[in-house]
Amino acid sequence: MRVVFCGTPQFAVPSLKYLLAQNEFEIVSVYTQPDRPRGRGQEISFSAVKEVAVAAGLDIQQPAKVRAPEVEEHLRKLAPDAIVIIAYGQIIPARLLPIPRLGWINLHASLLPKDRGAAPIQWAIASGETVTGNTTMRIDAGMDTGEMLLQEELRIGAEETAPELAGRLAEMGAPLMARTLRGLVRGELAGRAQDHAGATLAPMLKREDGRIEWRRTATEIFNRMRGFAPWPGAYTEFRGQTWHLRGKPVVGVFTVTGEPGTILVEKDLVSVVCGEGSLLDITHVKQEGRKEISAGEFLRGARVKEGERFGK
Repeated sequence: MRVVFCGTPQFAVPSLKYLLAQNEFEIVSVYTQPDRPRGRGQEISFSAVKEVAVAAGLDIQQPAKVRAPEVEEHLRKLAPDAIVIIAYGQIIPARLLPIPRLGWINLHASLLPKDRGAAPIQWAIASGETVTGNTTMRIDAGMDTGEMLLQEELRIGAEETAPELAGRLAEMGAPLMARTLRGLVRGELAGRAQDHAGATLAPMLKREDGRIEWRRTATEIFNRMRGFAPWPGAYTEFRGQTWHLRGKPVVGVFTVTGEPGTILVEKDLVSVVCGEGSLLDITHVKQEGRKEISAGEFLRGARVKEGERFGK
């Protein structure tokens, strides 16, 4: 089975490695995003997918724009049976969709039609979901609206962060993609339409999504802390500076007084009043541009006083 693989970040790597290890799949080309400067030194580096492709000696294509005419020409010459696309990072123009006879097969990290969009893992956690999963689907001209092929569920850990969940979904998705391709080539797998009325959106994250709204409950804030790690994180203002916070909801029966955002201090412990009388224990604090410190170090260094407030 001739396969073109399109992907860029680490999330796509387990699927590429898995397909390479199966004798029935021939990876005839790998498409990935162009090399870009990364990190503080802005050194040019390969995508995670390109690193694997280079090591495997595969043909690598890195068009700045996948809609360029030469891309269509190259894909038609390859005559792939299927094109696997996982977090590639570009929208595929409609004229390219008919090229592979079995379609463009996508691994999407949600149980479609829930969480359509660029950040399904982050929004599933931030929204307090306890179950998510992977869906393989044929892409169409819409945003994650194509017919579904296979799905597999996965429970979200109570304290699991987005990077942790992404790692588990990526590993689980690799054999699911292989099963999908085998089912298609054997004619044993038929697609099914999504229930568009039940669709929810998981748009690309913005920096503003990380701003803590203290009127949310402590659990809601904690979920967003987990979902928005490492970027944009969960941040607030304190004494005119931006601070990133990590913490956990306080469990139990207690009475809280003070407006949301009010800081409570007890020895080396820092808690913050949240919505509906809930309380969030702060474990770590990071002033923007500096290293992360413990809540106790923050208390001593900033000489935080009971009753001060986070937020504008």
